[in-house]
Amino acid sequence: MRSWVEESAYGRGLGVRLAEASGTGARLSLPYREPNSNPGGALHGGCAASLGLIGGQVVARLALGKAMAPFHTAACQVSYLAAAIEEDVTATTALSRKGKELCFAETAVETAEGKPIARISTVVRGRAGAEPASPASAHRDHGIGDPGPMGPFVSSMPFASARQMVVEHMAGGTSRIAMPLGDANADLDGPFHEGAVLALLDTTGAMAAWGAVGPGRFKASSAAIQAQILGPVQSDDLVGFGHVVQRDDELFWSDVEIADAPTGELRARGTVVYRIVS
Repeated sequence: MRSWVEESAYGRGLGVRLAEASGTGARLSLPYREPNSNPGGALHGGCAASLGLIGGQVVARLALGKAMAPFHTAACQVSYLAAAIEEDVTATTALSRKGKELCFAETAVETAEGKPIARISTVVRGRAGAEPASPASAHRDHGIGDPGPMGPFVSSMPFASARQMVVEHMAGGTSRIAMPLGDANADLDGPFHEGAVLALLDTTGAMAAWGAVGPGRFKASSAAIQAQILGPVQSDDLVGFGHVVQRDDELFWSDVEIADAPTGELRARGTVVYRIVS
């Protein structure tokens, strides 16, 4: 487990460390690093969410056993409670229930002083060597490429840049972000790390909201994510398609699809609840 957590390209890129691990619980630590941050030193939401996915996977792999591999996070719910500003964080995962092929777990992400940062619920599935299901096709989008005035800035932010995300479109309440496998997004025992996939989903949904508002003197953050990873992500390049389906004043709900870039096969999907306030 330590090797899987710490030695994957994505895990090394984050700097995550495994402190404890068993079939009933796990504890991870993530020191503050500027490449994991948004402007202002705030921990990127994709990092906090990744800790929940990694912790849930650690517990599920130990609880279910190697014979149930390969594993994937069939569903997760992320609630963002506060920002970690230039602070180390820890993630404590507890097994809620173990089934025949599913493990349910809860993860609490906190600062060293105990400030709650995020809560993540995960459902991890063991496929027991079964062949993957035939993938559905993503709906994709209109094909327009307009990154707007904010797109280049978003692509250059530390965490997005480290993941090699490129904002191809960000206007009219829709977004499209490309992310190659690269050197920093890979899993140890497969192509894409689930944490990188969820980070792309989070960013795509957030940029759809910004695409509806445009640049300005605003404060913004993700409030929650509901996501499903439809199987082990066997892709070399991914693309995220986001669109705002509802806005209520400062709150936005953006549906997101993550697809294999060359084929359009659907790899993950979800909804990002995002808040932009003046």
